Amino acid sequence: MSKAKFESVFPRISEELVQLLRDEGLPQDAVQWFSDSLQYNCVGGKLNRGLSVVDTYQLLTGKKELDDEEYYRLALLGWLIELLQAFFLVSDDIMDESKTRRGQPCWYLKPKVGMIAINDAFMLESGIYILLKKHFRQEKYYIDLVELFHDISFKTELGQLVDLLTAPEDEVDLNRFSLDKHSFIVRYKTAYYSFYLPVVLAMYVAGITNPKDLQQAMDVLIPLGEYFQVQDDYLDNFGDPEFIGKIGTDIQDNKCSWLVNKALQKATPEQRQILEDNYGVKDKSKELVIKKLYDDMKIEQDYLDYEEEVVGDIKKKIEQVDESRGFKKEVLNAFLAKIYKRQK
Repeated sequence: MSKAKFESVFPRISEELVQLLRDEGLPQDAVQWFSDSLQYNCVGGKLNRGLSVVDTYQLLTGKKELDDEEYYRLALLGWLIELLQAFFLVSDDIMDESKTRRGQPCWYLKPKVGMIAINDAFMLESGIYILLKKHFRQEKYYIDLVELFHDISFKTELGQLVDLLTAPEDEVDLNRFSLDKHSFIVRYKTAYYSFYLPVVLAMYVAGITNPKDLQQAMDVLIPLGEYFQVQDDYLDNFGDPEFIGKIGTDIQDNKCSWLVNKALQKATPEQRQILEDNYGVKDKSKELVIKKLYDDMKIEQDYLDYEEEVVGDIKKKIEQVDESRGFKKEVLNAFLAKIYKRQK
């Protein structure tokens, strides 16, 4: 499904939200502010999560073409995930004191924005429930959609809490790190909203709502989301910056990355001391020490071994999927195909 077609829906969604502010009688400068926030924070990403809703629905229903209204409703659900993502990212950037997002200054660093961005983040989140009510209130699965967004938001916030407590940028303590903690963080902070949410939204619209099918989706998509994030950690250090489009910063940023956790698990006392002395420091020379240590410890091979093992497990789970109630292995295979051995 084309990204351009998906993007073409956003102006209508944005206008619906902005009109609500006009209806409430907000002054024009406030209306314009919200309109600018929507455009700045929702547009410009890869949109993989949103696109997945439409793609999954078409795979589940076998429909090659959707009529305009059917397409709009599914694309709208996709854009609601993008609104959720925007809410998370605007908040996350403030908490992390990040400087750039998608190649431009973070929203809170824009002139005159500052901490108004906190309220802007709340408004992005509220837009989800306003649009769900407007477009899906008449559907028997309406409350399921509402509860799903609330549940996934809560899980993502739990992941963020553990991440913030484990790896604050300004306080390095490698004793807080572990592969188990990394697994919890990435499952809760990334996998639920990036992988499980798009598929389940499409399942509800397609009428595939049996708890056994929702469980089948979760059993594959959460490990798949974890694998995706481990892959991201790997590419941050071992990927080609020109190909990926960014320079990795996990080492200097004290990220609770899979690589450092694997190194900590394997480290001799001497190697542990090198990690203690050099990880999480804003210093290029110390970053290079860690990179060399990863090479010496053969962390790249550990990742490649992990990849083959986890993908083997995921393929076995997909093979065991029961398709008798309408859920399809094809959906899960499509996600795996996009991720396996990706380079960016």
